[in-house]
Amino acid sequence: MALPGPAFYDQAAVFESYMQHRAQAAAPNNTMEGPLLRELLGDVQGQDVLDLGCGAGGFGSELLADGAASYLGVDGSANMVAQARKQLQSDTRAQVVQADLQTWPMPAARFSRVTARLVLHYLPALEPLLQAVHAALRPGGRLVFSVEHPVITCCDRAWRGQGLRQEWIVDDYFRTGERETDWIGSRVRKYHRTVEDHFLALQACGFMVESLREGRPERARFQDDADFERRQRIPLFLVMAAHKAPASAEAPAG
Repeated sequence: MALPGPAFYDQAAVFESYMQHRAQAAAPNNTMEGPLLRELLGDVQGQDVLDLGCGAGGFGSELLADGAASYLGVDGSANMVAQARKQLQSDTRAQVVQADLQTWPMPAARFSRVTARLVLHYLPALEPLLQAVHAALRPGGRLVFSVEHPVITCCDRAWRGQGLRQEWIVDDYFRTGERETDWIGSRVRKYHRTVEDHFLALQACGFMVESLREGRPERARFQDDADFERRQRIPLFLVMAAHKAPASAEAPAG
């Protein structure tokens, strides 16, 4: 049976495998997704940051080390929240909350930066969360998020070969909705949306889209030539940046 994201990561064996995976320097999160998301997030010095799907707290530590004024991490997984609190316990600027991202009441106009790393594809509906994020941002505030690339999420037929995956099936791309996939020893439920869906959802919720990127691999971030060549075959991530209109743009014409 496929589990929703938080319940999936609250399985002990899955959580242990995930932590081992993320600790690898060559993991795609560390070579492609993370650096790109950090680039689009920009300078966080003095910024109040909301991190949706904060995971184990490593990204929070990075943002605080770079000068964030405050950090609030929210995650639905008890395992992730426990690890994040442990990771961030010595920093008085940090707070971590366990909550369902679909129902958690975001404080209005509280944050100047909102980030969501590889979590939105676990949510059955995108626009309600984006509307809440828009309200939670101050005028001019920025949202940056990453999701698994839609060419990956579109087809849930698993590769049955041996060793590193060498084939990807792109099918049913425009049939959006629920998907089930096997990963790190268990089965998880995700939701497929097209690139266009993400772009239009941001616009519908009042955001001004700044950037759309696909995590193109950069040679300098890879220690292994074969790994670099393999990562050029198909995009793994979709990363987008958008902002809420500044106060001057929101004011009615006189």
